[in-house]
Amino acid sequence: MTDPSAVLGREERSALVFYGDPPKIKRLGAMKRSLLRRVLEPIDAAWERVGHTEGPRLMVTRALVHSMGRTGLAYWGWDKQTWTETIHMPTCWPHRAVAYALAYQLGALTVSDAAEDGVHPTYFARRMFGDRLLEMEITRMTDLACGVGYKRRFSHSVPGAVARLLLLAGECKLEALTIEIIESAYASEPHRTIRQAFSRIATVLHSHGMLERPLCRPTPVGDALVGVPPEWAEWCQRWRATSAAGKVTVSNAWYAILRAGRWLAAHHSDVTAPEQWTRQMAAAYVAAVDRSKVGDYASSLRNVGPKLGEPIDAKTKDRLLAGMRRFFGDCHEWGWCPVRFNPQRAFATPRAVKALINRDPKVIADDIWAKLMWAGMNLTVEDVPKPNGGPIGPRKDGSYPLAMLRALAITWLFAGLRSNELLRLRVGCVRWQEQGSTPAAAATPSPAATCLLDVPANKTSAGYTKPVDTIVGTAINAWERERFVQPLLPDEKTGDRVALLFSYRGRRVPPAYLNRSLIPALCKKAGVPGSDARGRITSHRARHTIATQLFNAKDPMNLFELQEWLGHRSPKSTEHYVKITQTKLAKAYSDAGYFARNVRAIEVLVDRAAAEDGSAANGKPWQYFDLGHGYCTYSFFEQCQHRRACARCDFYVPKGSTRSQLLEARTNLQRMLLEIPLLDEERAAVEEGQSAVDRLLERLADVPTPAGPTPRQIASLENLRLLPVVGASAEAGQTQRDRL
Repeated sequence: MTDPSAVLGREERSALVFYGDPPKIKRLGAMKRSLLRRVLEPIDAAWERVGHTEGPRLMVTRALVHSMGRTGLAYWGWDKQTWTETIHMPTCWPHRAVAYALAYQLGALTVSDAAEDGVHPTYFARRMFGDRLLEMEITRMTDLACGVGYKRRFSHSVPGAVARLLLLAGECKLEALTIEIIESAYASEPHRTIRQAFSRIATVLHSHGMLERPLCRPTPVGDALVGVPPEWAEWCQRWRATSAAGKVTVSNAWYAILRAGRWLAAHHSDVTAPEQWTRQMAAAYVAAVDRSKVGDYASSLRNVGPKLGEPIDAKTKDRLLAGMRRFFGDCHEWGWCPVRFNPQRAFATPRAVKALINRDPKVIADDIWAKLMWAGMNLTVEDVPKPNGGPIGPRKDGSYPLAMLRALAITWLFAGLRSNELLRLRVGCVRWQEQGSTPAAAATPSPAATCLLDVPANKTSAGYTKPVDTIVGTAINAWERERFVQPLLPDEKTGDRVALLFSYRGRRVPPAYLNRSLIPALCKKAGVPGSDARGRITSHRARHTIATQLFNAKDPMNLFELQEWLGHRSPKSTEHYVKITQTKLAKAYSDAGYFARNVRAIEVLVDRAAAEDGSAANGKPWQYFDLGHGYCTYSFFEQCQHRRACARCDFYVPKGSTRSQLLEARTNLQRMLLEIPLLDEERAAVEEGQSAVDRLLERLADVPTPAGPTPRQIASLENLRLLPVVGASAEAGQTQRDRL
């Protein structure tokens, strides 16, 4: 419906015809000017905002006046077609950018209308705001980008993108831009390079605090929903948007339940919602997963590879069923559907499948790992890969700084962190502890200082501190000295806004950069393949390798120490990371000696006759333990504290005596070996020599022997026996011996 105020009267139309004739403009009387005041004054005010030369201004105004006289309507009553016809007039077409700028100021046309008509946004913005103001804001944007690590010419599309955004904001100031304006422009822009420029502009402005957050680009779904019934897909997307689980957990469950949707489409097309599932259907799906092959119920076969048609492994089966357990458990918990069965039992992984999931850490071979360590410590500019995972080559404008990549590579090689922990390290995470002092940040630590690394909160525990090699702290400190000032970015685990150590140009290093770019670059420099017998070399395999090497070191860390160092909640998790090497196992077996490491075997003589005729039961000795210098007849010899430092009590039989010779000459004696475990002092007495024997004798001097007297009393008795027995002295000596 036409605005009544836009309809021109007969006198206004006559005045417009007179005004539209250029030679008569100067002779326009005051009466005719007053008739056109409501039409011409807004146009003059808009021209003041556009601010252009007299020539284009006169030609565009003449075209507007002519169209208003022809249509009988003021410009605010025109539709888009009338405006387009006016701008396309021969007198206005050479100055169409100026005409669109005037129409934009009048609120009649938009930036998109100008772009559809072939007007370049930058040229349009120059006509809108003027060359000087636009160039000033583009230069400001370039300076802000250089402050976070970009080069002076960081993108050829950025000036045009800045012009587009300023036009949408309606003001030639970067402060006028909002995240809503940038997101709207990003969503409507078909060209990828312009969208990338919008994203970079948002990142730079966020880095300097001019935007509350960076651009949130939508996560592409791709072909994941191919073959999934629409109703089931809606349930899956609703669950994905609601779940508060970790990103990896949600992703694994998402693809698992989409796969179940394709199974439904093939076998139960009438089932489209969780409440329609039954216990029998769940059992059928578990059986289908157990019999599945690679490629079954997949959205696409592009990335399947040579394993197409082979049975899926046990871990994949367990992951698929775990996704179903989580999905149905959440649906029941949130009240989305009635509880008809227990998901934990209905979708439980079969016992036979669980038995195939072994603790087998994917350790990288020592020779390959040593080459990778050399490559990380000797990374050069020629080895730097691009951040987008492109071909590896010399450093270009899009690559990360060498100092940051060295710190990233060395931390991966020596710190034993998860990739998520590694990329979430914060500025100041390295502390140095000098001997006898508290940990603190030190610019020049001494060679004897201990390097401590603060690890952020992870999926199993809160943040903790671990000791690492000093090369890690040196590399991180070197990068912190070169690091540009970056914005505080939200931590995906805690939600806190923190200064991430590995961030550049206002963005964090993407999670896939390690596996797609940095590790292949290290493999290429080291001259090793990107895969071995256990599969592709990935970021998490370093954690397995370092844990196994620490467990098998010369002075190894035990399981509980490794648990603390790796940040595990339970030692059962640590068991999945360590594996005893064959070298250590063989050495341990050799050192144990099967019987000889902590067990000593000594010969014992057994009197069979005494044992068979019953005299042993009446107290007659029947076991004779060989001490080298004599025999011990104490039956509980292995419990005697004096067995390695014999005090020669009444159970002692010297070897040189006739009795011992007769014992050895008898034919019914049998030599046997008796295993006796030794205490630490006893083992030291055997291995360390006479000094240990003397210490052992001193400790046992007042310990009673099996016969009763202590070694000190026995020694006193022997001394008395050496005295001459004469008269009264002999009687006194005999009395003293009886007392002892």
